Amino acid sequence: MSEEKKVGRRRFLTGSAVAAAAVAAPSVVKAQGPISMRWQSTWPSKDIFHEYAQDFAKKVNDMTGGDLKIEVLPAGAVVPAFGLLEAVSKGTLDGGHGVLVYHYGKQTALALWGSGPGFAMDANMLLAWHKYGGGKELLAKLYDSIGANVVSFPYGPMPTQPLGWFKNPIAKEEDLKGLKYRTVGISIDVFTALGAAVNALPGGEIVSAMDRGLLDAAEFNNASSDRVLGFPDVSKVCMLQSYHQNAEQFEIMFNKDRYNALPEKMRAIIANAVDAASADMSWKAIDRYSTDYAEMQTKDKVRFFKTPDAILKRQLEVYDQVTAKKSGENPLFKEILESQIAFARRATRWEQDTVVSRRMAYDHYFGANGTLRRT
Repeated sequence: MSEEKKVGRRRFLTGSAVAAAAVAAPSVVKAQGPISMRWQSTWPSKDIFHEYAQDFAKKVNDMTGGDLKIEVLPAGAVVPAFGLLEAVSKGTLDGGHGVLVYHYGKQTALALWGSGPGFAMDANMLLAWHKYGGGKELLAKLYDSIGANVVSFPYGPMPTQPLGWFKNPIAKEEDLKGLKYRTVGISIDVFTALGAAVNALPGGEIVSAMDRGLLDAAEFNNASSDRVLGFPDVSKVCMLQSYHQNAEQFEIMFNKDRYNALPEKMRAIIANAVDAASADMSWKAIDRYSTDYAEMQTKDKVRFFKTPDAILKRQLEVYDQVTAKKSGENPLFKEILESQIAFARRATRWEQDTVVSRRMAYDHYFGANGTLRRT
């Protein structure tokens, strides 16, 4: 064989070997099996919130073709609901699903993602601030300040939450004084200032506490959660509308080391799954919450009342006092608050000037003299 032919053959064989290795590489990865993650939510298994957590996990599992498998356990399966942040940070759990206000005891500024009036923003607008107005960077800074080894994805805008469940309708601020009341986050300080005796409990413990007389009243979140958790069994009065949690959202959380070890493509899938789950959650909520709201009135005989405007106004006044105090004590709290205010001033002006009131349309179709009112 000539020297030229020998060189050509070596090149061919070398090229074939490289190509064979390239083809074989994916098979080696597949042979290692899928990456498994064990998560926990902060919700009871029967709550629609736990369903939202499972919805997100399924999206990731499906979008990765099973290469990443997230299993979501309910609250208490590994750690108590309020222990999620520490468990994920330490790696006891690979990740979790909850709300940032549940970490209030670790750093009060975390409650600014959802515990309060949102400066006239709704939850979707607060998420816009988080994603495009500097909130994402501030949250990372905040977690770093307390040594939390986590990667956080706020998502899933929640509708305005009720003032809560009571023995009797709340007509004036004085009716709140002395009530043993459950809430979380900055709302603890707000309702304490309004005269309530506040107790912060996870969602799965509230109804039992009301049944045993440990609580006189409580707020949790929405018609579907409240119904399935059993609130209509211990109270027949629910006060709708409140500023204490007007703009809350959920949090998807990963242990940072576990997350950073994932392939870049898988991290990109997770980011897109967060956005997809956020939209899907908000659509599912409209369907399920409206159904349970109607059925609680017809089947469970719950009476719903609007929270009086005088109480709503006092909530805003007290919230301003509480946040002013905390801003003076906590520089990060102040920095986050000022960032939200700057974004809200611009975004809410645009919204108020641009978006037509849907109340007029509702009254036209479904009001007392509505064209589509049932007779």
